[in-house]
Amino acid sequence: MTRALRKARYGAVLTFVLAGLMCGTFTVRLPALAERLRLPESSVGVALLAWGVGALLSMQAMRVVMARVGSRGVLRIAAPVCAVTLMLVAFAPTFPLMVLATAAFGMAFGAVDVAMNAQGSAVEQAYGHSLMSGMHAGWCVGAISAGLVGTVAIAADLSLTAHLTVIALISLPVVAVLSRTYVADPAGAPEPGHSRKRLPSVIYLLGAITFGAFMIEGIVADWNGLYLLDTLRAPEALAALGYPAFEAGMLLGRLSGDRLRGKFGARGLILFSGGATATTFLLVVAAPSALAAVGAMIFVGMAVATISPMALSLAGTATANPGPAIAQAGAMGYAGLLLGPVVIGLLSSLTSLRAAMATAVVLGLFVAGAARFLPKPLPVVLGSETLTELEEEPMAIAA
Repeated sequence: MTRALRKARYGAVLTFVLAGLMCGTFTVRLPALAERLRLPESSVGVALLAWGVGALLSMQAMRVVMARVGSRGVLRIAAPVCAVTLMLVAFAPTFPLMVLATAAFGMAFGAVDVAMNAQGSAVEQAYGHSLMSGMHAGWCVGAISAGLVGTVAIAADLSLTAHLTVIALISLPVVAVLSRTYVADPAGAPEPGHSRKRLPSVIYLLGAITFGAFMIEGIVADWNGLYLLDTLRAPEALAALGYPAFEAGMLLGRLSGDRLRGKFGARGLILFSGGATATTFLLVVAAPSALAAVGAMIFVGMAVATISPMALSLAGTATANPGPAIAQAGAMGYAGLLLGPVVIGLLSSLTSLRAAMATAVVLGLFVAGAARFLPKPLPVVLGSETLTELEEEPMAIAA
């Protein structure tokens, strides 16, 4: 193992941390942004939709861009742009300009998301064993840090503009340093025109699995607090603990995910995680008290934590060029992230919020069912060679 490869691994992990920090900071200070511009909830929803659509469109475009310039080239441009657009959100003086800035931030973030996963896949292949779950743990560290820093900033009465600007200005030199650590994508990648052709069917299956996992994460992020507050009558302080508990569980799950993948294989781990997600979320839905639901959220986070990292990692090794495959699977995942909260809102108006939250149970079962259709052994493409993942003795890279 060379020093450059170790630097590449640390650089990839820190990129995930920084992305989680920037995105988490935007989320934490969104209420302050709405208050400054005196926005109703519907307008906040429009801003979030603009962010999500921007990210989704950017991810879809990355199928072509990544095939041309690779993850290293995209990150060197998109990461600093992401920091700059975060500042644009901070300084937006009106609602229309805020929506435009939010959409731009979403587009930049979508490019970073695809590229950092492709970079993680490249490092993973160079190492020869699973690393992706640990890299996604970096995202959790960044998101949790954003929450803690945001709490301190609010307590210190730091303005929204100052807070977002400080985070952006810190991020800019950091991404400049990290850009020197990135490695080139695997050799033997197809010609750029190949990115416009239909990808192997397994990529769309992995995208469907990512869709289910992201939809669950979106449901928790957007509706968990209201479920605790309105349905389970939790005090506001306790209701605020639901999402951090989920993120803490995600962090624990992702820190152990690579070891579990090496032992059970990616297919087996995704199948188990889907079933475990359904079971643990059923505990949330059936919880007799808010405290019990918050406790169950930790286990939901642990259960769902490894699904999207494993699916994206497999997408990255299913073709010679990981970028377009990860872009497709990631875009399908973000569609779930956007759709989930809308579905819960609709179902809750027709039934109840408790019944609507049970959608996550169905999604967990969907992930487990979809995992059964993954090929066994799984295809692993390294450059121009096609290998397979043996479930009895999982290959290091796709194990």
